[in-house]
Amino acid sequence: METRKIGTTPLAVTQFGFGGAAIGGLYRDCPRDDAIAVLQAAWDAGLRYFDTAPFYGFGLSERRTGDFLRSKPRDTYVLSTKVGRLLRPVPDDQIPDHSYVNPLPFTVDYDYSYDGIMRSFEFSFARLGLNRIDILYVHDIGAYTHGAEKNAVYQRQLLDSGLKALDELKSSDAITAYGLGVNEVDVCMDVIAHGAIDCILLAGRYSLLDRSAERGLLEACRKKQISLVIGGVFNSGILATGPVPSANFDYGPASEDILQRVRAMEAIAKSHSIPLAAAAIQFPLREPAVANVLIGTAKAASLTRNMDLLNVAVPDAFFAEVEQFTIK
Repeated sequence: METRKIGTTPLAVTQFGFGGAAIGGLYRDCPRDDAIAVLQAAWDAGLRYFDTAPFYGFGLSERRTGDFLRSKPRDTYVLSTKVGRLLRPVPDDQIPDHSYVNPLPFTVDYDYSYDGIMRSFEFSFARLGLNRIDILYVHDIGAYTHGAEKNAVYQRQLLDSGLKALDELKSSDAITAYGLGVNEVDVCMDVIAHGAIDCILLAGRYSLLDRSAERGLLEACRKKQISLVIGGVFNSGILATGPVPSANFDYGPASEDILQRVRAMEAIAKSHSIPLAAAAIQFPLREPAVANVLIGTAKAASLTRNMDLLNVAVPDAFFAEVEQFTIK
């Protein structure tokens, strides 16, 4: 599989990678055997970039990712995890509901400060059981997650001292790159204006349907040589399932406006005799600033099915025709 560089760092990642939320039990239980099977399917398909986070199953995804990668030669893959949340053990009846099924018995405390980031980094090593992490993302900073008032506090933590921690880790070669792992564009622009980062893991905001990243972020990334890693290419499912009544968009039921847009896109896809999902998974890499597209699933069969979509030839004319139905 072809690779692309992360920013100006020496890191190169395969153009497609594995996103680890689902193996942490996001929305549905993922038994350990299924998690290892889908990780093996990703490896067999040529994916050599693996992304996880403490939040995914409250440590469960990191543990499973580390268990799988421990037997692989260390220089054959790239690993990223995230900072910004610290896990704290709680009684079983106090485990919070963040849409993870059968997570580990922890709750989440947000901390984007220097000390919080350093502690999170150290704790991730213990969960992973590995001795190197290549990329750290600041996870879910921004008003989308926290609301404007709380985010003002957290963003100040990050800008005042958190970025210093990340810079120290990179300068000491403890990591090779760092950036943001978020679901919104505005906070990316804010952080880029404050300091240098290497990459942004952006979920759901540069897809076939949602082009929010075109509102200044793509241009900024090109100018500053910041790489984008794209998650959520199916926008929570609708670009894979099509505009069915139960379709989800942006982590919730799709509105009628979204359904109408996707119906129009699906009709254009049918006129070109291609699956809409194939266009969705291929779209982000048309942009040179995009280094990688993450594929997240808990099932080996789904991973293989998604990879098969890469073999579908999607004509340039299709992308031009659907432009009028996108969100910008």
